[in-house]
Amino acid sequence: MPLLLGRYVNKVDRKGRVSVPKSFRDAFKDQESGFSGIYAYPVLNYPAVEACAEEFMTRVVDSLGDMAMFSADQDDLSSVLTESTVPLPFDPEGRVVLPEDLIEYAGIDGEAMFVGRGKGFRIWAPETYRQQQRAAFERARARGATLSLRPEREES
Repeated sequence: MPLLLGRYVNKVDRKGRVSVPKSFRDAFKDQESGFSGIYAYPVLNYPAVEACAEEFMTRVVDSLGDMAMFSADQDDLSSVLTESTVPLPFDPEGRVVLPEDLIEYAGIDGEAMFVGRGKGFRIWAPETYRQQQRAAFERARARGATLSLRPEREES
């Protein structure tokens, strides 16, 4: 899967239809199951919508099975990650229809900002994203956050 990077703002119509940026859309067209679309669910920590591929959702569901059965953590995460997830197929114009509950959760009104997160992306109300991005930048700067890059693998 190609990396999903950058930010794009698109209009959301009255029916909740929004065009997914082409570079993002192309990454989700040829999924193993044949599904051409995204899986979307509310982000646990922020008023935003997470979008991912079916393969990632399968990993999420498998991980829930690794948790203590009937535990509060498993129940809570199942509520957020499986009960609230919706498959959103692309229409012929490359749009998806965001369900009203996800629009309300993210506070989206008229425009949506698509933000690449590597293997997935988030959908935000643009001003909410800008506020969150400034706060994240300040937190990272205050902590002196750094990355330790993994060594490149040699091809055999």
